[in-house]
Amino acid sequence: MIDLDYLAYLEDFLTDSRKERFAAVLANRTNHFTIAMEDVYQLHNTSAVMRSCEVFGIQQLNVIEQKFGKRIDTQIAMGAQKWVDINRFNTMQNCMDSLREKGYQIIATTPHNDSCMLHEFDITKKSAIFFGTEKEGLSQEVIDQADGFIKIPMVGFTESLNISVSAAIIIQDITTRLRQSEVNWKLTEEEILNKRLLWAKNSIKDIKRIEERYYSRNTPLI
Repeated sequence: MIDLDYLAYLEDFLTDSRKERFAAVLANRTNHFTIAMEDVYQLHNTSAVMRSCEVFGIQQLNVIEQKFGKRIDTQIAMGAQKWVDINRFNTMQNCMDSLREKGYQIIATTPHNDSCMLHEFDITKKSAIFFGTEKEGLSQEVIDQADGFIKIPMVGFTESLNISVSAAIIIQDITTRLRQSEVNWKLTEEEILNKRLLWAKNSIKDIKRIEERYYSRNTPLI
């Protein structure tokens, strides 16, 4: 449960334009879709996908770190790590189980024979879109357990795209169609309040001192 007094206290340190910007961005955020990345070796790809999530309004990015440790390339992410929620998992199975518990279907991006074309993808269902490694694609574990497959139509000689490019194309397409649909895709009021609180904290440089001041003023004397 959000402490509304605490939220109001923190937001007093923000400019009106900053608070208005938060409201405008949150009005276009969604948890209807989420993105999952499997052991992406090249760090700039993880950061670039995060940036695409932020730009096109996807709030949750899931990173599976079975083989390769991750750190965010802040230069490429361009601050997106402050506004996108990053969920980290040690195994692919843990990630898939967690997402299914939240009501997501698992969608694998692959040129699989049963893949549907991007423009045919059903955007009404709550979906977690999985992307694999640059060289090998998604693991067989994901392919075997996926609820569906999706691919980008290509008409040239090249049979694949860089993962960050593929993610940007898919995210832009499905989020654009989602906003034009009748699907209830927006964040709940509670989710919005949680993001306002987190973003306010991320925006205040001396947040620890500000928090200490608030709690010292609101702690009853014994």
